[in-house]
Amino acid sequence: MLLYYITDRKGFSGPATQQIDVLLRRIGEAARAGVDYIQLREKDLPTRELEALASKALRGVRDNSPTTKLLINSRADIALATGADGVHLPAGDLAVPEIRGWWASCSRREPLVGVSAHTAADVRSAQSDGADLAVLAPIFEKVQTGERGIGVDPLREACALVRAQVATESSPQRGFAVLALGGVTVGNAGACLEAGAAGVAGIRLFQQGDVFDTVRRLGEIER
Repeated sequence: MLLYYITDRKGFSGPATQQIDVLLRRIGEAARAGVDYIQLREKDLPTRELEALASKALRGVRDNSPTTKLLINSRADIALATGADGVHLPAGDLAVPEIRGWWASCSRREPLVGVSAHTAADVRSAQSDGADLAVLAPIFEKVQTGERGIGVDPLREACALVRAQVATESSPQRGFAVLALGGVTVGNAGACLEAGAAGVAGIRLFQQGDVFDTVRRLGEIER
């Protein structure tokens, strides 16, 4: 199961500087615990502050895991400048081919590109455009906000579309993963896997409580 942590420093208590410190500690812990992807989603920060935070977050990831990947929300320029592994594109952002073309003109390094999706068609488009992964949301109702989820059926449909496309390709260009986001917990993550998701994503899922215990319990779902 792939695990994808989306950051939200404002979910921590205390003044702004303390929130940053706690967030950086949590990023390091998540990487050490075995989270596969960390999306730095502090989109309200000014460019200079975001770049500084991204540099520190990347150091925390690299110091704690040889495999965890850091993606920067929307800001491909900051991802490239800091040496992050790639970028996550929200709905309505630049297209995946544009990002890959711009990145290739600046670096020999191939970026990881994730895309936000809200329908099975969005997921299929992300796959066709050459993204590495799509995060489909919201699957379950968010208790904190009352936002209703789309349910696992659209997730199942999206995963089926992806499998069908891969089956038609004689030699797929790249792997592609569908991750479930929105109200995901240890208790309902199994339903996402049963629907075909490659893994789960979340903010509170990885930001609250003991992340090592959360990762362990999620890993036990596959056994």
